[in-house]
Amino acid sequence: MKLAPGFFSGVKGATFECIERERQALLKFKEDLIDDSGLLSTWGSEEEKRDCCKWRGVGCNNRTGHVTHLDLSGFNLSIIGSFSALSLVNSSESLAIVDFSDNQLTSSIFYWLANFGNSLVDLNLSNNHLQGSIPDAFTNMTSLRTLDLSNNQLQGDLSSFGRMCNLNVLNISENNLTGELPQLFQDWHGCVESSLQILQLNGNQLKGSLLDITRFTSMRELVISNNRLDGNVSESIGSLSQLEKLHVGGNSLQGVMSEAHFSNLSKLTVLDLSGNSLALKFESNWAPSFQLIHILLSSCDLGPCFPQWLRNQNNLMKLHISNTRISDTIPNWFWNLSNSNLKYLNLSHNKMSGILPDFSSKYSNILEIDLSSNQFEGPLPLFSSNIASTLFLSYNKFSGPASFLCNIESNTFIVLDLSNNLLTGWIPDCVMNFRSLGVLNLASNNFSGKIPSSIGLMRHLQTLSLHNNSFVGELPLSLRNCSSLVFLDLSSNKLQGEIPGWIGERMPSLKILSLQSNGFSGSIPPNLCHLSNIRILDLSLNNISGVIPKCLNNLTSMVQKTESEYFPANNAVLSTPYMPLYKRDGGEIPEEITGLLLLLALNLSGNNLTGEIPLKIGQLKQLESLDLSGNQLSGVIPLTMVFLNFLAFLDLSNNHLSGRIPTSTQLQSFNAWCRCKGMGGGLTEWLDEKMKEEWEVITELSRERD
Repeated sequence: MKLAPGFFSGVKGATFECIERERQALLKFKEDLIDDSGLLSTWGSEEEKRDCCKWRGVGCNNRTGHVTHLDLSGFNLSIIGSFSALSLVNSSESLAIVDFSDNQLTSSIFYWLANFGNSLVDLNLSNNHLQGSIPDAFTNMTSLRTLDLSNNQLQGDLSSFGRMCNLNVLNISENNLTGELPQLFQDWHGCVESSLQILQLNGNQLKGSLLDITRFTSMRELVISNNRLDGNVSESIGSLSQLEKLHVGGNSLQGVMSEAHFSNLSKLTVLDLSGNSLALKFESNWAPSFQLIHILLSSCDLGPCFPQWLRNQNNLMKLHISNTRISDTIPNWFWNLSNSNLKYLNLSHNKMSGILPDFSSKYSNILEIDLSSNQFEGPLPLFSSNIASTLFLSYNKFSGPASFLCNIESNTFIVLDLSNNLLTGWIPDCVMNFRSLGVLNLASNNFSGKIPSSIGLMRHLQTLSLHNNSFVGELPLSLRNCSSLVFLDLSSNKLQGEIPGWIGERMPSLKILSLQSNGFSGSIPPNLCHLSNIRILDLSLNNISGVIPKCLNNLTSMVQKTESEYFPANNAVLSTPYMPLYKRDGGEIPEEITGLLLLLALNLSGNNLTGEIPLKIGQLKQLESLDLSGNQLSGVIPLTMVFLNFLAFLDLSNNHLSGRIPTSTQLQSFNAWCRCKGMGGGLTEWLDEKMKEEWEVITELSRERD
């Protein structure tokens, strides 16, 4: 919040120090606060601190010395007193602006607010711990123009705001408001109808439809996204001639919106209808009167033809029309729009087709391009050398080599996803240019050759997926330089050699490691036991021999819960500890594995294992999938398996076991998968689905970081 000019007594030409009784009141107020960070250290009774107008967060009128502004935002303050002293600060009714946002204040502050009359103009209590009903005290603040109560846990009736005749801005977003939105608007029958310019109610639980709101003649910004609204959008919204921003995304609105809904919205710059079931149907020759900066229409119905009304939108910075049922080629005029301001382009999850043009002279300032999940074909397009920081081209039909990468010189390239296309050839060495790259996904293409050693120069890489290609040879030693890796999937290739021990030594952050379906040989290196953060470990379908290291019970992320399940900004949320391990030399199941208490899946099939199933198998209470098929296990199936309440996949076939499956497990449910009589098989489908889920979250978080 910015201070109005002249509010500080410290401003050049000021002649008044602060009023003594107001200084004393502020000191008393300080006693009622917990200030662990010492941000109020400038407040004191010492002689050099006598002028309270020079205190941090205090602003005064430089002609009268009265405190007019109190800004303690972000001080992390909490209350231990009553706030009663602050009523003395306002004894002259000069306090106009109060900003207590981003603290730990509770609803007790409302008792202090009751002492204020009509002096306050701007009040910000956002991002605190306010709970319960919104008090009527605000109605006494007849001069209030801006009120921000966002990001709290408030609830209750809002009808009293209808009597606040000077209120211009009301923000109660991200609270626990309930009730019917039409009833709320009907209750606001007072003078607030003509004064209110910005209304933000997003992130609550308001219900109802968006009907007649024509009474709000001064409305410039209406934000009611992420509620529980349904029904149709009234055409009357088109009469709000002052409206600049309309955010109603993330609801369940439905029906058709036509030109009539936008008839008089010539000032509109932001349109967010995303996440609804709305159909936008306009005449092909419709030319809207507005020039939009942000268009967010994801999940609406714009198809099947590419929307012609975009043709005259020349100020776009963000265009998101993903999943909008467009099954058309993109017209040339779209690529030729004035696009110097465009920063975010998302056309994903449609059925757009055709060959993309040369982008080398377009979109010079763009930050994100997402054309994934369409039917584009032909070679990958050329991009300008300083292309976006994130580029999603996955799930299309692009073919040919990835040589376009050598045209990119961006130092801020963060995410590159070319997965699930028809790309061929080697990975070019020019990938070394992407020193800032955090996510590289080339999975499910037809790449071949060796993994280039230059990949080790991408030291910021956190996610690398080369799954389902035809890479050969050993893992390059330089890969150990990618010590920030969290997600490493090299499965379904033709890689050979021993699994390098440096994976466990040099990649301490690794949470997913999949080397499945390659030609790795030798034993499992004990160094992998150093991967204390691992959640998915898949070494299956290789030529691994030797014994399973007993130190695997050191994998603490499978033993104890961590404080956070979240990766850094452009990575995944993980909750699936998984361990398919294949070896060929027999031996017994190491009892240490039963100490991995958070394990969700265990696959030891086809390993010629002998002995009995450990009795402590019942400790793995989170286990969803267990495959011990194709071994030489004997003895009785442990009764402790009765504790595996989440087990949905069990394969004990092709062994010498006796006894019955415990009857109280999840396997009694209709969707469980149990193979216990010789059918054989594994968990490939289960793992593929898990890995797909993890990658989808990676992709989503990569988008959200922008």
